[in-house]
Amino acid sequence: MKRIMVMGISAGTGKSTFARQLGAKLNIDVYHLDTFYWKPGWTEAGFQEFKSNQEEVVVKDSWIIEGNYSSTYDLRASYADTIIYLELPLLTCLSRVLKRWWMHRGKTRVDMGEGCKEKLDFEFIKFIVTTYYPRKKKMKKRLEAFQEMDPEKRIVALRSKKEIRDFLNHLSFKG
Repeated sequence: MKRIMVMGISAGTGKSTFARQLGAKLNIDVYHLDTFYWKPGWTEAGFQEFKSNQEEVVVKDSWIIEGNYSSTYDLRASYADTIIYLELPLLTCLSRVLKRWWMHRGKTRVDMGEGCKEKLDFEFIKFIVTTYYPRKKKMKKRLEAFQEMDPEKRIVALRSKKEIRDFLNHLSFKG
């Protein structure tokens, strides 16, 4: 496990936190896709810039890249030796998004683009709720496609807080 792609069902599933913890245990640099995508003031990066930033990372010997951004899944997946997918219940994701907003309101998180102060609006909540269940089906197919891309690739699906905790704790016994 040296090139690790962390993805999840939704905002609030814990991708950033998990990636940081995993990076600390494995001593691997973590890259947050939100820092590549969002420019100050919540301005979107152009696709080519967003993709180029990832292309610089994926050729390195080791990395953890966390985030979804389906437009560049294949780029990351083609270089990753491990893909870790997090899927927690919808209510857990929503409560974490609310907690995150409350804890960081008016500030920019370390896993977010510079100058993008934490915000929460109805459209974002609506997006999470309306895409959650259709995404479950898409993600299942996507993980199968990643496995078909390379049968040797390690695909890990963690679907509870306990599974996530156990996975991270198991790693600490290895090293």
